[in-house]
Amino acid sequence: MRNMMTYDVMETVRNTNQWLGATAQAFASYPVYAMIPNPAIAWTAAWGEVTERTFSRMVVKPSWGIRSITCADGKDHIVEKEIVVEKDFGDLLHFKVSGREKSQRKVLVVAPMSGHYATLLRSTVNSLLPDCEVYVTDWHNARDIPVSCGKFDVEDYTLYLVDFMRHLGPDTHVIAVCQPAPLTLAATAYLAEEDPDAQPRSLTLIGGPIDPDATPTEVTDFGRRVTMGQLEFAMIQRVGFKYKGVGRMVYPGLLQLASFMSMNAERHSKAFTDQIQRTAKGDASDHDPHNRFYDEYLAVMDMTAEFYLSTVERIFKNREVARNVFTVNGKKVDIGKITTVAVKTVEGANDDISAPGQCIAALDLCTGLPDEKKASHIEPGAGHYGIFAGKSWRNNIRPLVLSFIDANSPKPKPNAANSNAAA
Repeated sequence: MRNMMTYDVMETVRNTNQWLGATAQAFASYPVYAMIPNPAIAWTAAWGEVTERTFSRMVVKPSWGIRSITCADGKDHIVEKEIVVEKDFGDLLHFKVSGREKSQRKVLVVAPMSGHYATLLRSTVNSLLPDCEVYVTDWHNARDIPVSCGKFDVEDYTLYLVDFMRHLGPDTHVIAVCQPAPLTLAATAYLAEEDPDAQPRSLTLIGGPIDPDATPTEVTDFGRRVTMGQLEFAMIQRVGFKYKGVGRMVYPGLLQLASFMSMNAERHSKAFTDQIQRTAKGDASDHDPHNRFYDEYLAVMDMTAEFYLSTVERIFKNREVARNVFTVNGKKVDIGKITTVAVKTVEGANDDISAPGQCIAALDLCTGLPDEKKASHIEPGAGHYGIFAGKSWRNNIRPLVLSFIDANSPKPKPNAANSNAAA
């Protein structure tokens, strides 16, 4: 079958490297070698440990690892993860904080489907939990979805978001991070026409390619240079027999990871060399900065071929959202129909993936929205990752987003006890 062998060859290479690492570590760790004062032995064991961990992480979905949080009452509360909407290609997760009254801020975090799992937003979710009732879109790895479940493209993605918003109701505040920003904007506009009562109260778009041509980057230039035929021939493969999705056409996560690594090959190479040296000296640990970062960065997932190709063609090449001509099931979605949902954009001044200008374009598309319901922020010195995680997010952007949510939430009604006391 077309490209199935290529998929299996990639998996074989990954599996072989994992085995070589484990073998080298086991071989160089024999007690008898401790009597030989040769640093090459320790280096071999270290190389094996780092190599095995690197290649094994590529096929493991990371854990959310959010077990408890400290709330405003100063107490630690257990966090329980529950699926509230279950679908073939993705679930709606709720992080339930035990022993705490439901927060008035109900937030839906729309995670990207761009090669990594939703757990990439772990620190974002963790930072919101003390102050919000948090829901997250948890997209599934395409290689694990049987062909019988059908297709999944940008229109299906948009309709999934529509269903999630309907389920959560009109008091929801949506935060879309990176790739889903244009489709989340389209889903909101779809609801504005089809089901106005289900619209969220606010929409925060963080570093998303609403208009990729507003400020071209290497990512958008690549989409322009390559034809769709070339892209399909070079990037699309068929899942092998090892996984439940056997036969499904996908854009493999391993291929995406190779692209990520090649963009900063020298930096990654130095990081791994340094980690081997630290491991050989006994200075590394399971939870050191290198392992924390790469355990997440290396964990990649396959995307359905139709989602990847339609994203490139319709969002980047044809700029359907940017030109306000995006359609769902043959019906045009008019972003100008958004008249009540407050919209805020967040961009990083040093973002080299979705550069400043691409996301703020959403505000010009919202022609039916009054200016007082529009807001924007450019974070100085922040790159793409920094606008939703790290110091810039925690110290500057998160407080602004929460203030925006509060400004567009209904004022709490005083309860009867307070009213009587006031009387």
